[in-house]
Amino acid sequence: MPSIFPVSGCAPPSTRRAVGALEANNYAAALKILRRFEEAKSLLRKVIPVARRVLGDTQEYAIRMRSVYANALYEDPVATLDDVREAVTTLEDTARIARRVLGGANPLTGGIEKFLGEARAALRARETQPPRTFARGWLDGPG
Repeated sequence: MPSIFPVSGCAPPSTRRAVGALEANNYAAALKILRRFEEAKSLLRKVIPVARRVLGDTQEYAIRMRSVYANALYEDPVATLDDVREAVTTLEDTARIARRVLGGANPLTGGIEKFLGEARAALRARETQPPRTFARGWLDGPG
């Protein structure tokens, strides 16, 4: 992924780390928009731990990354019940951090809280679905 800094080392290390986090987040968000959920989740599973270690949990890019990751989890049409639960847990934690760090009036905080409501609704819908069953004899093959 090309950086906006063409000459290596021309920006301070903290700026390069923040820009790298921003680039990874933007790429993952684009993958999510393209409905390439597995790729977005795979990228963010690798990048989020590094961003959290280097930038900290309370840095805006780390907050954004966790929000994009949770969105990719619950918006994926093949998401499991555990995926949706993970999305809700991640968004609850992320919303709490965003509210504390950015404040309740910040648009990012509001967006995360909106996503949290959507994820909770998706979880409720999944938990109340009756279990899938097969028609009698379907697995038996031709008779």
